[in-house]
Amino acid sequence: MATRWDPFQEMDRLLSTLAMSARETGAMPMDLFRTGDHYVLSLDLPGVDPGTIDVSCEDQTITIRAERTQRSSSDMQWLVRERPTGTFARQLTVGRGLALDQISASYADGVLSLTIPVSEEAKPRKIEVSHSGSMSQIAGSTQGTQTIESSPKRQETIEG
Repeated sequence: MATRWDPFQEMDRLLSTLAMSARETGAMPMDLFRTGDHYVLSLDLPGVDPGTIDVSCEDQTITIRAERTQRSSSDMQWLVRERPTGTFARQLTVGRGLALDQISASYADGVLSLTIPVSEEAKPRKIEVSHSGSMSQIAGSTQGTQTIESSPKRQETIEG
């Protein structure tokens, strides 16, 4: 019994599967950058009802959900329909060192922007080193003793 195999049909099936998964993950494209002591996360959500946007944070995971409703009318006939509808969700797991209780969010022109500050504990800081300034001078020199100045404020005596 002979079996027919069409490599082009298999390639078409594979490409359509990849296009479908790319469309699903591309439903909420994002940019993330750091400026100063906070991160800015921008997500494209055109056509989303602002009332359906939900941002939540649990442990180290930020979850963003939004819904785009389908337009429908009794006299509407679709010619091309490529924009996905329904509920979209995206989760981001973030590292420690962020002040997740101080996230602020805004939605304008189809873009959701989250500002995530760096926590005070994670910010770099300079630690001041204190020192006592008592400097003793060695008056005179005895035989077999040398005075070596290792820094402007410190003298060491080496016997030898």
